[in-house]
Amino acid sequence: MRPLKAISGGLLLAACLLAATGASAQTGGSEGLSPTLTAIKNAHTVRLGYRESSPPFSFLDQANRPIGYSLELCEAIVEEIGVEVDDPNLKIDYVKVTSDDRIDAVLQNKIDLECGSTTANSERGKRVAFSPLMFVAGTKLMVPKASNVQSLTDLKGKTIVVTKGTTNEQAIQAADKKSSLGLHIVVGADHEQSYQMLVEGKADAFATDDILLSGLIVRHKAQDKFRVTGDFLSYDPYGIMFRKGEPQLTAVVERTFRKLGSNHDLVPLYNKWFTARLPTGERLNVPISLQLEEAFKAMDDSASANN
Repeated sequence: MRPLKAISGGLLLAACLLAATGASAQTGGSEGLSPTLTAIKNAHTVRLGYRESSPPFSFLDQANRPIGYSLELCEAIVEEIGVEVDDPNLKIDYVKVTSDDRIDAVLQNKIDLECGSTTANSERGKRVAFSPLMFVAGTKLMVPKASNVQSLTDLKGKTIVVTKGTTNEQAIQAADKKSSLGLHIVVGADHEQSYQMLVEGKADAFATDDILLSGLIVRHKAQDKFRVTGDFLSYDPYGIMFRKGEPQLTAVVERTFRKLGSNHDLVPLYNKWFTARLPTGERLNVPISLQLEEAFKAMDDSASANN
């Protein structure tokens, strides 16, 4: 059996983290398994959706194997699914998804858990479910170091690249309309393509979540070429995404978070991916925020947490 890996739990931000509602009222075994859990039990396999270029959440190592913070969270959920379906040796099938097709991959039953850098908001919550909070990010700008751009308004009339299917795309479109900036908004298929468009001078800035921008800069060793700037243009709480309308699956996800929260594994997992050196050799050096640390504490159901 794979060792249980630490998983980020969080403060149940009720407005955004929609899956946690009713998680404690899990379906009893006598009622049978939910559709997703039934399919997993029959196939002896859990399908995890991963991203190729969302470090440190979900990306490829030097051998092109999917790794990352979000994938460790999902692998921990797989362990708990194994308990629920009475199969401790479940296999994992890693399925590539993009920012544009990840929601459809869940809805169309192509994956069981989406393990990337996905914002859990109320609009998406109408279609899919989310785990408790695992990270909080927000839209910022990546620009060349020599650029005079300090904020979005400095890009008036200029070209900005966003990644298709992201909340960042929506945030930039809304800001452009509100402030009449006349931005020329171009779209990349994934974060790597968006980054390369900035590298090649096809855009004056790249807008996405601040942590992803920092991750790309570090991954490409481009600290002397690009910088992250501007005020936050959106608020983006991240969660693991899965199918909506299955209380038993929701309960398994919630139970995983609370078990690992009670075992005090959350901060060490965060530090592994955000402050320590990554398996690919880079180091992000992004300390845990007070908000996220408090979210982790809220997932601790141990007796010591209540003393």
